Amino acid sequence: MIEISFGKLLLLAVIALIVLGPEKLPVAARTAGTLLRRLRSGWDSVRAEVERELQVEEIRRAAREAAAQAEAAQAKLDQVQARVDETARKAGQAAADVSTLAQADAPAAEPPAVAAVPNPTDATLMTGKPGEAPSTPPPDPHDEVPRGQG
Repeated sequence: MIEISFGKLLLLAVIALIVLGPEKLPVAARTAGTLLRRLRSGWDSVRAEVERELQVEEIRRAAREAAAQAEAAQAKLDQVQARVDETARKAGQAAADVSTLAQADAPAAEPPAVAAVPNPTDATLMTGKPGEAPSTPPPDPHDEVPRGQG
């Protein structure tokens, strides 16, 4: 605040003693002390108020920056959501197209053709190499002539 050296303070005390006299000097000193205390208190409150305002301004600035970052993040999120929605729409359309094509290409519902299963008693054993014409079929064991009759 005000810088007063000890020499200057002593000079002021001597001048005050000469001007005011010994009777009024203690009252004047008390009044000056009270005024100085009030001045310091007022100065401290002003300084504290300025510091609070600076802190509030700093908080507001930080809040504005956070809001700007939140808006940027929301914009990116909206872009991603739009891409996801577009991809989902395309996938749904592709699935619908495939379903439509599958229904269009499918023949009318017919019962499946069942191949005739040969009678297992009619089976014959093929001998020979693959690709050769079959030789005469082996004799059927049921057609054998009993011994003694022929």
